[in-house]
Amino acid sequence: MPILTNYRPNFCCECGAKIVRLRWFVWTSRRFCDKCFRALARAHWLRPSLTILALVVFGVLVGRGCRRVPPPLIIERTAGSTHGASSGANTTSAGATQSNTGASSTNSDTAQSATEQLYTCGARTKKGTPCSRRVHGPVRCWQHKGAKAIMPSEKLLVKE
Repeated sequence: MPILTNYRPNFCCECGAKIVRLRWFVWTSRRFCDKCFRALARAHWLRPSLTILALVVFGVLVGRGCRRVPPPLIIERTAGSTHGASSGANTTSAGATQSNTGASSTNSDTAQSATEQLYTCGARTKKGTPCSRRVHGPVRCWQHKGAKAIMPSEKLLVKE
């Protein structure tokens, strides 16, 4: 099995002059003398640079072409929610039923929102104070699910 050695030419490929270098570096040309390398330096770096640039552009284009389209964002809310997006849905459904049944649907909407009671979470926080997040019904907020309230439920009721 032959031992692989680095190829170090003795003569320039362009002009045929003798190449004498004490040390060979990665950035020095192995095929040209110093005079020819300066003249051909642009061509020496241009081809690899364009090849790398073309590969990067090709990779970006292939990556963008193969990317999956993300599914649309769907936010589902309950019918009794008082948030902005669902209240718009409630008004459109109320408007649709109002034309059929008259003003009775509007009264049922206001009655439904009046019967829904707001509470505060009331669970013990790290500070030791009761949590002040508002919740629908005598339950805990998302962060304190399963924790007990440190105040009675009568004091957790929000009066507007």
